[in-house]
Amino acid sequence: MRVAQVLVDSGLVHLDRPFEYLVPEELDASAQPGVRVKARFAGRDLAGYVVERSDVAEHTGRLAPIRTVVSPERVLTPQVLELARRISRHQAGTVMDVLRLAVPPRHARAEKALPLDPPEPSEQAAQVGSGQDEGESPPASADAPDAPAQPDAPDVWSGYRAGSAWWSRVAAGESPRAAWLAAPSRPVEQDWPRALAEAARGALLSGRGSVLVVPDQRDVGRVDAALTEVLGPGQHVRLTADQGPQARYTAWLKVLRGHVRVVVGTRAAAYAPVRDLGLVAWWDDGDDLHEEPRAPYAHVREVLATRADIEDAALLVGGLAMSTDVGALVDAGRVHLVGGGASRREAPRVLIAGEGTDEERDGPGARAHIPSSAHRAASAALRDGPVLLQVPRRGYLPAMSCASCRAPARCPECRGPLALPAPDRAPECGWCGRSPRGFACPHCDGDRLRAGIIGARRTAEEIGRSFPGTQVITSGAGEVRERVGPDPAIVVATPGAEPVAEGGYAAVLLLDAWASLDRPDLRAAEEAVRRWFAAAGLGRTWTDGGVVVLCGAPSHVTIPAVEALVRWDPEWFAARELAERAELALPPTTWTAEVVTDRRRVEAIDHAVRAAAPSAQLLGPLPVTGAEDRRRVVVTAPFADGPLVAAALKDVRAGESARKVRDLTSVVVGRLSVG
Repeated sequence: MRVAQVLVDSGLVHLDRPFEYLVPEELDASAQPGVRVKARFAGRDLAGYVVERSDVAEHTGRLAPIRTVVSPERVLTPQVLELARRISRHQAGTVMDVLRLAVPPRHARAEKALPLDPPEPSEQAAQVGSGQDEGESPPASADAPDAPAQPDAPDVWSGYRAGSAWWSRVAAGESPRAAWLAAPSRPVEQDWPRALAEAARGALLSGRGSVLVVPDQRDVGRVDAALTEVLGPGQHVRLTADQGPQARYTAWLKVLRGHVRVVVGTRAAAYAPVRDLGLVAWWDDGDDLHEEPRAPYAHVREVLATRADIEDAALLVGGLAMSTDVGALVDAGRVHLVGGGASRREAPRVLIAGEGTDEERDGPGARAHIPSSAHRAASAALRDGPVLLQVPRRGYLPAMSCASCRAPARCPECRGPLALPAPDRAPECGWCGRSPRGFACPHCDGDRLRAGIIGARRTAEEIGRSFPGTQVITSGAGEVRERVGPDPAIVVATPGAEPVAEGGYAAVLLLDAWASLDRPDLRAAEEAVRRWFAAAGLGRTWTDGGVVVLCGAPSHVTIPAVEALVRWDPEWFAARELAERAELALPPTTWTAEVVTDRRRVEAIDHAVRAAAPSAQLLGPLPVTGAEDRRRVVVTAPFADGPLVAAALKDVRAGESARKVRDLTSVVVGRLSVG
C-alpha cells in the first residue's frame, strides 16, 4: 500500500482529479485516507488530501513522494468526499472548490487541546436525559441491550398535521422526508426553534446525529438556546463564521471525533461531518443567505438533500412560507407536507390598506407611505404592546424621481439611480457615488427631485413625529436587534432584521408592498410572500387581537401574493406559482444554468451544450453590466439531460483552464432569478 491517491488543491479545473504519489516509509502510518498532506505539483508544494491507498500504481513512470503529512487527523470523511463529488458534478464545479467550504482550515492548537476520544455512550445518554421534561425516558445509547419504548411525540410536533407521525418515525430510526409549514405566533415553548430542537432529540433517541442549518446568526442563537434546553448543555455545537479560527475548528473537531452529534449553524454547517447522521434540516428555504456566493454556488437545499441521499437520513425543510423549489419537491413526491392549513384563529388578522371602508375613510391618502388606516391600527395597538413596521428598503431615500413626470432620476455620468443618503446631504449616485451639481430630467426637462422610495431611516423619522413620546427602535444593516420587550414601542425594520417581541407584536404594518412586488426579478412575488409571512408571523394571533396591515398593495388587479397573505395560505401560492412556471418552462420546473463568459466564447459553448443534449436551449446572450466583453447566457434543459449539460459546461471550463484563459466561464446551476 505504498501508493496514495491525492486530491491536490491546484485551483485548475482541468486537473480536478486525484494524482498518484509514493508514500515514503516514514509517512506510511500517518498518510491515511482523509488526512491533509503536502505534495510537489508543477514545481510547488501544494496542499491536498489523501483519498485512497493502494499497492499498485496506474501510472507507469516514477512517482513523486508525498512531501509531508500536515496532520494525522482524518478530516476528510468518505461521506463528505462523496458529497463533494456529487455537488461538484451537479454544479459543473470542482471537488476542491467544495472541500474548501466543507473542511475548515487547520488550527494546530485546537487539535492538541481537544481529547481524541469522545465521552462514553452512557455519559452522553445521561447528559441528554438531563435536558428532558420530567417523567420522560432518557434516550437509549446505541450499545444499550434493552432499549426503552419510544416516547410520544412532543407537543410542539403533535400540534401539526402529520407532525406526530413524522417525529415518531425519526425517533424509531427511519428516514422520512418532510416539508414543514410552521404555524405563526407560537409561544416560546412551541415556536419553530423548539420544534427543530425536538426533531434533533428524536434523531438522538434512535442513536443518530443531526445537522440543523438556519439563515443567520440570530436564528442560530435561538436554535442554540432551544437545543440547550431540550438536550441539556454540552450536547451540541454551533458552527458560524463569527466564532474565530480556533473556536470554530474546535467545534468542528468535536463533531468529527464524535464528542457531539448535533450541529446548528449557518450555510457551511451543512457539511459538518456528523457521525451516524440521521437528520438534516434547514429553515426558511427561500432566504438568499442559503445561497453560496462562492464557487460552485450550491444552495443549502442541494447540499442537505444530497447528504440525505448518501447517508439515508431523514430530511426536514421548514418555514412560515414555502418556496417554489420546496413546492416542486412536494409535487414530485420527494418530500411530504407536514402542517399547513392554519385556521383563522391561529393566523393573524390581515387588512389591506385602502380597501372597503378604509378606502372611504382614507381617501387619496390610502396610497400614502403610511396610510391613515395603518396609522389608526398602530395607534390602537400601542395601548397593548409593540408595533412592527417592515420597510422594504434601508437608508433614507434609496430612490428618487423627477418631481414633474415621476420618471426615475438617473446619474448623468453612469445612468445609475440617484439616492439621498441623509437629510443634510446632496443626492448621490448609487453606482458611481458621484453627486451631480444639478438635475435635469431627460424626459420633461424638470429640475426638481422627489422621493421615489422611502427608506427605513426616513420612515423612523416620520413615525416618530406622528407618535411623540413613543420609543422608536430601528433594526437593519449594521445594527440588528434580536429582541424587544412587551412594552409599547414602534420598531422599524428592514426584511430579515425584525426583532422577536416578547408576547408578539400587537400590530404589524407592511409598508410599500408595491416596492416588493415591482422588482424585475423572477422570484419577486415569491420573495414578497416570504418577507410578509416572516414579519406577520411575529405578530399576535387573531384570537389575541393581533392585526397585520398591508400598505401600498396595487388594488386595480388581483395579486396572488396579496391573496395568499390575506388567506394565510402559502401552500396555495407555491402551487399556483409552480404551475405558472411549468407552463413557461421556468425553474424550478426545468433544469437551468446561468453562464457568464467572454463574448467570443458564446458560440463554442452553444456548440458544446447542444452536442451533449440536443434538447437544451440557450437564451441570450445579454451584456453584463460593468463588463464590456462579458456576456450572460441562460441554458435550459429537461431534468433528465441536466447532468449531461453540466458535464459539458465543466468540460468547457476545463478546456479554458488548460489553455490558461484569464477569465474562466462561470456557471451557476439552478439559480436563475433576474428577469
